[in-house]
Amino acid sequence: MTVIAMTRQPGSLGSEVANGIAGRLGLKIIHSEIVANNVAERLGVEESAVLRYVDGSAALFERLAINRRKFSRYTAEEILSIAQQGRVLIRGWGAATLLRDMPHVISVRVCASMNFRVRVMMERSGAKNAEEVREHLERMDAAQARAMRASFNVEHEDALLYHIVLNTDRLPIDACVNAVCELARHRRFRDPATVRAELADKLLEAKVNSALTDEISIGAAPTGVAVSAANGRITLVGTSSSGALRERAERIAHQVPGVRHIDNRIVSVPNRGRIF
Repeated sequence: MTVIAMTRQPGSLGSEVANGIAGRLGLKIIHSEIVANNVAERLGVEESAVLRYVDGSAALFERLAINRRKFSRYTAEEILSIAQQGRVLIRGWGAATLLRDMPHVISVRVCASMNFRVRVMMERSGAKNAEEVREHLERMDAAQARAMRASFNVEHEDALLYHIVLNTDRLPIDACVNAVCELARHRRFRDPATVRAELADKLLEAKVNSALTDEISIGAAPTGVAVSAANGRITLVGTSSSGALRERAERIAHQVPGVRHIDNRIVSVPNRGRIF
């Protein structure tokens, strides 16, 4: 039931590290296209537009066509559905950040110095202008940072988000692979029942969040509805000036398969208006 979530900087040889780990542990690597296809279908846009949105190269009309709130919810649900299959290594898509609160899912970051990454990208592409490659990498880094802030309100370079951070500028690929494989063999990460239970709760939480996002506008719940799950029990927390939100949110949550009980803590706060 090994599940590894990996984020990597472009040009850091993260793909080589991922391939080595997957080969050694017998894991399936989840590529961007696998996630993008289902997310794009739910958003009603082209898969290519979603991929460009993720890497920060989407045109203005493509960015406007993608609802950021729904994109975040659908992505989370897709990643968790994949993780629940077990024996997978998920690359990118904020998986390492999304699953950071799950101690039994191994989160890995692969990074390297900018000079190292520029050299790698030039060798791969045959590019001759190092400054252009550097600027391209900087744009990609900035786009990824913006996406992580928007979706998770975190700085993705923060080492505290990960179990292990690997600098391929200073560590050979085989050493990086060995380090992660050794971690995966530790008893902390070899309790399949616990991993399945954690992922099931997180997935149910994501499905309820997606359902609420589809049916309830920001105007009806300006501060949102917080959702948590534990063994099929859903807790809803929020405030609204609309007395209908409490009943509506509970009705929507009940329709999600797997929800057995709802602890509804949504409260209505009358909007008394301003007094002059």
